[in-house]
Amino acid sequence: MTLREAQAVVDRWITTVGVRYFSPLTNMAVLAEEVGEVARVMARRYGDQSFKPGEEDTLADELADVMWVVLAIANQSGVDLTEALARNIEKKTLRDRDRHKNNHKLSD
Repeated sequence: MTLREAQAVVDRWITTVGVRYFSPLTNMAVLAEEVGEVARVMARRYGDQSFKPGEEDTLADELADVMWVVLAIANQSGVDLTEALARNIEKKTLRDRDRHKNNHKLSD
């Protein structure tokens, strides 16, 4: 599924099953909440914390939740994420062409 297709799927779901979009501010709060859930799983999977009894490693699901809300925010803001991502990659490529190669912290 492409980003454009994913945006369309999310839009169809929200406008049928979900009834309507939440307000942009509510979606921003939901995004912050979902990113926090990713952080919780990462802290347990890769950090010093451990999973609580009965708690599962749900990283894939939490990342999908983040993507869902980002797609929804893009839809309601009129952002084509396919185009935006392409422009962003081009920007980073031009800006960081030599930056990471010359970063001694990243050398083996």
